[in-house]
Amino acid sequence: MSTINLEVNGVPVTVPAGTNVLDAAATAKIAIPKLCYHSDLPAWAACGICVVKVAGSPKLIRACALEATDGMKVITHDPELQEIRRTVIELILSTHPNSCLTCPRNGTCELQTLAADFGIREQRFESNVRDIPADTSTPSIVLNPEKCVGCGRCVKVCQGLQDVWALEFLDRGDGTRMAPAGDITLNESPCIKCGQCSAHCPVGAIFEKDETQTVYNGIRDESKHKVVQIAPAVRVALGEAFGMEPGSIVTGKIYAALRRLGFDTIFDTNFAADLTIMEEGSEFVERFVNGKGALPLITTCCPSWVDYMEKYYSDMIPHFSTAKSPQMMMGALVKTYFAQKIGKTADEIFLTSVMPCTSKKYEIVRDENMRSSGVQDIDVVITTRELARMIKQAGITFDSLEDEPADESLGIYTGAGTIFGATGGVMEAALRTAYHLVTGDELEHVEFESVRGLEGIKRATVDIKGTEVRVAVAHNMRNVKTILDEVKQALATGAELPYHFIEVMACRGGCISGGGQPYGGNDELRKQRMAAIYRDDVDQKIRVSHQNPAIKALYDDFLGKPLSETSHKYLHTHYTPRPIYIK
Repeated sequence: MSTINLEVNGVPVTVPAGTNVLDAAATAKIAIPKLCYHSDLPAWAACGICVVKVAGSPKLIRACALEATDGMKVITHDPELQEIRRTVIELILSTHPNSCLTCPRNGTCELQTLAADFGIREQRFESNVRDIPADTSTPSIVLNPEKCVGCGRCVKVCQGLQDVWALEFLDRGDGTRMAPAGDITLNESPCIKCGQCSAHCPVGAIFEKDETQTVYNGIRDESKHKVVQIAPAVRVALGEAFGMEPGSIVTGKIYAALRRLGFDTIFDTNFAADLTIMEEGSEFVERFVNGKGALPLITTCCPSWVDYMEKYYSDMIPHFSTAKSPQMMMGALVKTYFAQKIGKTADEIFLTSVMPCTSKKYEIVRDENMRSSGVQDIDVVITTRELARMIKQAGITFDSLEDEPADESLGIYTGAGTIFGATGGVMEAALRTAYHLVTGDELEHVEFESVRGLEGIKRATVDIKGTEVRVAVAHNMRNVKTILDEVKQALATGAELPYHFIEVMACRGGCISGGGQPYGGNDELRKQRMAAIYRDDVDQKIRVSHQNPAIKALYDDFLGKPLSETSHKYLHTHYTPRPIYIK
């Protein structure tokens, strides 16, 4: 990799060629203030806060969109630049509501932080806040466009990374506003509820639908047995909300905090991830070895991906695994198998899911398959961010809690279950068990390094005792489109299939950077969370799903065997073509 040398405020800096000045300054431990820039997205230079001076140029140039060149000399901070930035921030504030205390981003708002850093204590410019109603049409995401600062992040994410095109900037000049294309509601748009717009929004213009009060009401209902499950990725991110290092594994502390919040039984979605592998791995073997079903088999644990597939690739429904997501498998089992064990009916159970993902809020009401117990299988979903707020409200000093265990019947998990939280994890977990199901043997080394990491598309060939299995892993919907188009081309021409098994996740890095995780996600943070997921895998005594003793007991006591009639009733679903736009 070629490098260049430049000076930032007189400090010599060496960076890879192609680095922008904003990131080059960070190498010299100099933070240039910004609002519109995000490392996941191409620079758009919308806000003008990151302006710098470059020797030889009479202009002030926006650092996010300025490529550093060899020999360049940059000034990032001086009194003139400070005054310009302060004025820009004040102008943005003049069009922004002063409702910080009741804003869902209070304390995590990037504009609020800039205003504090620049010591803005009065409003110099006349207020020009537009009265635009909030869009609450989806069960997952709320749009509050009057708080939009025009940074463009949400649009860039939705169009560029996700290739969904649900959001657009409408009108021009002072009337420009962020809204679904066509000026319809978000629920009528192609939105897949992934929440990446919310995760990248710097202010409170887009946020998850808050369900914490629903949880409090459920906990207070003395007629209900209160059960909660936590997803794999929550355990490596929640600690960040309490000042802990990114990638801290806080599983036991989460169990302890949930008991203190008032839940009667604590289960772990990792258990259901192991169960998903038993069903989905068996489904792959049926298709790959026995020829019963279309190849490639494509995973469907991600509800945003399922929504996208039903809208954009409904012709490929025969290729999608019928296995429900781990969240929904757990929901069905809690209200049937577990309810029977404790002498309760399904409607006497109140089940909460803690998920890293906003689209999980949509998944629980997606269709009638989500009511396999006879009632809604999961009553409410909250995100990692919502759980953090509940813990703080309860006065729990989270970082000082002693670790506690989950309840065993649906709480024991293997390393294969925990890696579901990272892109490539579902594939790797499935391959660990598929190897056993195909050969009858156990893997000596269970790691499949070729499907790990943040590369947008990962392709690999896996040898199962002389049998070649071609696999692909894709995250971000634009990458998924590339993979599916390759498959469709092969199917249309009769060419050899490029893949036998495909894993899909809507969000970059997988669930570790889902739309409901703590704010501030970037690739450095994703790598820390991902490393923690794989540490948790290594720390488990059992690392393959088919050896989980609680899974074996579940099949013996209730399900019979993978893909049985009972399994299909509770653990599998079907898909329906849906229009991209709802009329």
